[in-house]
This record gives sequence, structure tokens and C-alpha cells, in this order.
Amino acid sequence: MIGNGKKDMAVIVVRDADAVVAALREELGRAAETDRPGLERALVLAEARTGAPDAELRGRWATTRIRAGGYDGPLLDSVAAVKALRQAEPGLSLRQAVQLSREAAAVSLTVAKP
Repeated sequence: MIGNGKKDMAVIVVRDADAVVAALREELGRAAETDRPGLERALVLAEARTGAPDAELRGRWATTRIRAGGYDGPLLDSVAAVKALRQAEPGLSLRQAVQLSREAAAVSLTVAKP
């Protein structure tokens, strides 16, 4: 997580899904028949993540950090979630933590939908 001062929301999202997909395809090409079903499933899962928007990636990251900060409740509009995120990542400004907790809440809402 990189902040540009305490005012701006500058976040670098690292994407390595393409490299993971390429490695899985390579391994699948030389895999034994017994290993193929698992590798094929892993490939499908990795391919599904390659087009995820930056906000979703930040939201998933923020969710893990909020949980690491000790908060286990709902993420939507939660002061406690913001506090836990700032405890887990002390370098975040309040503004950054609020934005990231909103993205985490958005991710949790899309996951919760049937």
C-alpha cells in the first residue's frame, strides 16, 4: 500500500494473474492424467481473476487487512472496520482507510449476492 502524502489516494495494484495462468497452462501441458483435473480447475479459477477491476483487488486486500486488525463484523459503513484497517496498516490516512473499507464493503456485497 503506497500513499502519496496523506491527502491523495495513490494505490499500486500488482497483477500477476497472467503469469499464474501461463504457468498453469505450461504445467497442464506436461501433467499426468491424474493431475489434470486439479490443474484444469485451478486454471479456470485463475482465468476468472485476470479481469478483476482495481477496486475489487483493493477491496479484497482491505478485507484481509481489516480482518487481520481484529474486526470480524459487517464492513458496510463501519467505523470499527476503518479503525481495524488503520491498526493493521498504520501508514494509511483516515481518508485512505475509509475509501478502502468502502471498497471492501462493495466486494463483500457482490460476493454475498446469490
